[in-house]
Amino acid sequence: MTEYKNDIEATQALREQHGSSWDAINPEYVARMRAQNRFKTGLEIAQYTADIMRRDMEEYDADSSVYTQSLGVWHGFIGQQKLISIKKHLKTTNKRYLYLSGWMVAALRSEFGPLPDQSMHEKTAVPALVQELYTFLRQADVRELDMLFTQLDGARAAGDETAVEFIQSQITNYETHVVPIIADIDAGFGNPEATYLLAKKMIEAGACAIQIENQVSDEKQCGHQDGKVTVPHEDFLAKINAVRYAFLELGIDNGIIVARTDSLGAGLTQKLAVSKEPGDLGDQYNSFLDVDEVTEDGLNDGDVIIRREGKLLRPKRLPSNLYQFRAGTGEDRVVLDCITSLQNGADLLWIETEKPNVEQIAGMVDRIREVIPNAKLVYNNSPSFNWTLNFRQQAYDALEKQGADVTAYTRAELMSVDYDDTELAQLADEMIRTFQSDSSARAGIFHHLITLPTYHTAALSTDDLAKGYFGDDGMLAYVKGVQRREIREGIATVKHQNMSGSDIGDNHKEYFAGDAALKAGGQHNTMNQFS
Repeated sequence: MTEYKNDIEATQALREQHGSSWDAINPEYVARMRAQNRFKTGLEIAQYTADIMRRDMEEYDADSSVYTQSLGVWHGFIGQQKLISIKKHLKTTNKRYLYLSGWMVAALRSEFGPLPDQSMHEKTAVPALVQELYTFLRQADVRELDMLFTQLDGARAAGDETAVEFIQSQITNYETHVVPIIADIDAGFGNPEATYLLAKKMIEAGACAIQIENQVSDEKQCGHQDGKVTVPHEDFLAKINAVRYAFLELGIDNGIIVARTDSLGAGLTQKLAVSKEPGDLGDQYNSFLDVDEVTEDGLNDGDVIIRREGKLLRPKRLPSNLYQFRAGTGEDRVVLDCITSLQNGADLLWIETEKPNVEQIAGMVDRIREVIPNAKLVYNNSPSFNWTLNFRQQAYDALEKQGADVTAYTRAELMSVDYDDTELAQLADEMIRTFQSDSSARAGIFHHLITLPTYHTAALSTDDLAKGYFGDDGMLAYVKGVQRREIREGIATVKHQNMSGSDIGDNHKEYFAGDAALKAGGQHNTMNQFS
C-alpha cells in the first residue's frame, strides 16, 4: 500500500495548497483512480511487457519446462475475457501472453469484409487492434480494483479490521491483466520503410514483440496454403533492421523480433539473390534453385542465367515470372533462414510446418543450435492441422514400429468416430496433451500459440445457441446453455452491466457529485438478481 498511501498524502498536500476551492477533492479517490490507470501510454506497456518477455526467455534458457503460451484473439473483449479467465482459474498471468493474428485481422477486422490471409486488409487495422486489446485489458484492471475498493469501503464501514487488512494486501499485490502481445506484421506490408512505419505504430500501441515473415509482401499467402513465395535473405534482413530501428527510436531497447520462415512450404522465389562471391549468402540462396545446365548455343532470348563453378545454369522460371526451388530443399532453407535471422538481429524464430511433429521440428532446431546454442522458437499450434488425424497416425506408426498388432485399424481412416474409444485414440490424445511440454523440452519451443482459436470458439458457441434457440428449445437454449452456466461457473459476464463499466461509472459519479449522484446500481437494477 506504500504507493497508494503516498498518492493519498501527495494529493492531500495539493489540496491544502489550493485551499477551499479543492475541498470537494477526496485524496483517496485520486489514489484509487491513479492505481486504476497504471499505464498512461502504449510505450509504457511496450516497455513493461518487453521486460516480462526477456525475463521469461532467460528463465526458459535455464529450464525448458517453463515455456510460455498464448491464444490468438481478434477483439479487445475476447482478449480481456481470456485474461480474466486465466486469473480466475490459474491465479496468475505468469507466462501467458496474447497473440494478434494477421489471419484474424484479415478475416474479421477489415473494412472490406472477410478477406484471405494475403495482406490485403488495412495495415492500420493491426496497431488499432493492439491498442484495442490493451484498452480492454486496462479496463479489466479498473473493474477488478474498483470491486476491491468497494469491498474495502464495506469492511471499513463494518469495522472489520481483519477484512480491511486482507483487502489492502490484495490491492498492494495486485497483478495486472496487461501481458505481452506478439503481434503479426505479416511480410511487412511493403518495402522496409513501410515496415518501419507500421512497426512504429504497433509499438506505440503497446506491442513489445513483432513477428515478421520472409514472404514477398505483394504475394503473401497464409502459411498453410500453397503458392508461398520467399525473398532473398538480404531483403528479409532489411525488414528485421527496420523493425529494430523502430524499437530503438521509440526507446524500447529490448523489444523482441520474431523471424518467421515459410521456406518449408514455399517452393518459389520472386527474384534471384545478388551474389558477389562464391559461398556468400546470395550464392547459398541461389544454390537451392531448380536449374538446367545450358551452353551458350542453347540460350534463348530473354533467358536469365547464373554462373556457378564454371557452369551456366538456367533457373526454371514459371509463366508468373517466379523461380522455383528444387524439391526436397525446404528443411535446408529453413535452417539457413533461421541461422541468418538470429545472426542479424532477430530474437526468436518461427518455423511454419505442415504438421505438428516433435521430431521434425527438433531435427531442424538441432541443426540451428549447432551454430546458435540458445536458439528458441515461437510455434504455431495451428487449427489448420487436423490434430486428431495427425496424432492418431503418429500413434499408429509408433505402435507399428514397436511391433504391436495394428490390424484393427485402417491408417487412412483413423479420424473415424469408430476409433474414439480405442487404445490408439487414447495414446494419440495423450500425445496431443503433452505436445507443448514435449516439444519445448525436445525442440526448443519457448512460446506455444494457437493462431485462430477464438475464431473457431465463437463459431461453435454461436452454432450451439442458434441450433437450440431457433429450434424446439427456445429460450431454454440460452438459459441452460449460457446463463445458467455463467452463474454456476462464475463467469463475470453474467453481470454484463458491471463488465461494461456501470459500477465504475457509479463510483465516479459519487466521487464527482457526492450524495447528489444519480447512480444506476440501485435496488431496482436487475443485475442484483445475480448477487
